[in-house]
Amino acid sequence: MALTELLERQLDSFDPRLRKEALSVLWRESQANGGVLPQPNGEVNLHAHTFFSYNVYGYSPSKYAWLARKAGLGVAGIVDFDALDGLDEFLEAGRLIGLKTCVSMESRVFVPEFAGRVINSPGEPGIAYFMGVGFTKSVRHPFLTKVRSAAQQRIRNTIALVNAYLRPVQLDFENDVAPLTPNGNATERHLCEAYERKAAEMFPDPAKLAAYWGEKLGSAPPSGLQLQALIRAKTMKQGGVGYVQPDGGSFPTMAEMCRFVLEQGAIPTYAWLDGTSEGEKSIEELLDVAAAAGTAALNIIPDRNYRLGVKDRKLQNLYDVVELAEKRDFPVIVGTEMNAPGNKFVDSFEAAELRPIIPAFLKGADIFYGHSALQRQAGMGYLSPWAGRAFAAVAEKNEFFARLGRELHPAAEEKLRDLARETSPEEILAKIG
Repeated sequence: MALTELLERQLDSFDPRLRKEALSVLWRESQANGGVLPQPNGEVNLHAHTFFSYNVYGYSPSKYAWLARKAGLGVAGIVDFDALDGLDEFLEAGRLIGLKTCVSMESRVFVPEFAGRVINSPGEPGIAYFMGVGFTKSVRHPFLTKVRSAAQQRIRNTIALVNAYLRPVQLDFENDVAPLTPNGNATERHLCEAYERKAAEMFPDPAKLAAYWGEKLGSAPPSGLQLQALIRAKTMKQGGVGYVQPDGGSFPTMAEMCRFVLEQGAIPTYAWLDGTSEGEKSIEELLDVAAAAGTAALNIIPDRNYRLGVKDRKLQNLYDVVELAEKRDFPVIVGTEMNAPGNKFVDSFEAAELRPIIPAFLKGADIFYGHSALQRQAGMGYLSPWAGRAFAAVAEKNEFFARLGRELHPAAEEKLRDLARETSPEEILAKIG
């Protein structure tokens, strides 16, 4: 096995020391051997999950940073569910290898004003996926402890319900599930992997294993991600034995989430799905409610919203929501998640369907990186008191942060340290020029 391949595998070790060592060697070797890594190529992905929640390819923050740098991404961002565990590692990796970075967290929230309407969590009225974008420091906070504890209790409850159905295959959280994730932040996808492994141990004969899954699931894909997806669909999603319908007490309110995000100097961000639900059909009203709570940006997963060569309602919804975001001066963050089979490493920026809205995607990426750098170095990010004083209009603020993010190189971020809070936007741009 070549050294590079060995080191890249080491980047996904659960041992942080091994990951750090591997990245340092990879970077040193790339420089010593005269290998020039690509310049930014006009593509970005700011919504990649890591193994601190679930990445279908097992990528650590360091692995994703390295692959993003090798691929020439202009800006790269990670987002984990109910966790900021990868923050320090990803930001440090970006500094080392010259990658523009951004760190986000995703969770689910309750929106009281939409309690009777499905928003972006299918079949779950009043529940919405929501994000904080551009976190710059690790934090121990009661809100984070609460949402993480609640999430893990839901996982344990799911195990109890699914165990009862999948007898004789039984999971123990500590022994079978926790080891699949570095910090114990297990998700439903980890459960599916654990159930597949446990069943294979109990039924080593392929015919008996197929018969078992056939009985429990109605069909039996051979193995791997296809089987895991079926386990999840049949036992953990709506209609499955492990599914419990959430209500207003299952998750924090959107306002509570926004307060936490704002306290940490990050940007509250609504995670748009596809505009087809009852709630998202009332997107103006929904964004009014979100903005009143502090929301200032919009997340989009483009791949969910178009098919190559097809002009349909979902594609038009995508164009419409980007137009609405621009009308409201909401920066747009995009990416491909990489938490399910088939997810791409980066969106198809060359696709004709995306071409009209690519400028909004790239401008948003520049804004979020500009915010992350200025907040990290000087506490003067997008929603900081400084920004509130420095800009008369949000559109003006967006232009500044977009230019800062576009022109600032990661190696020059330290120039932003120790800025005085009365420093003007013009002085900041001159400082990095």
